[in-house]
Amino acid sequence: IFLASFQNGVDLLPWRQCFAAKRFFKDKGINFEEIDLTGNDEERQKLQERTHRHTVPQIFIGDTHVGGYDDLRALDRAGGLLRLLEGSIGS
Repeated sequence: IFLASFQNGVDLLPWRQCFAAKRFFKDKGINFEEIDLTGNDEERQKLQERTHRHTVPQIFIGDTHVGGYDDLRALDRAGGLLRLLEGSIGS
């Protein structure tokens, strides 16, 4: 799992969403790789080109772009997160 996020910043909503996504994975015992985009305009631009989104966090499971924290929660509530995780383990 790849999580692009901000560690901190002036705009608190993205920071809260990043923190919530990290807590979500930790609470479920799911390992993830975090890429901190704080002050890294080049990596942020690459992420925007890849996702067509300008917000963080942006979450990938394997090659699948899940989206942000709200998308992650919706996927989990619908039962899709477990299926996606199981599929990424077998890849």
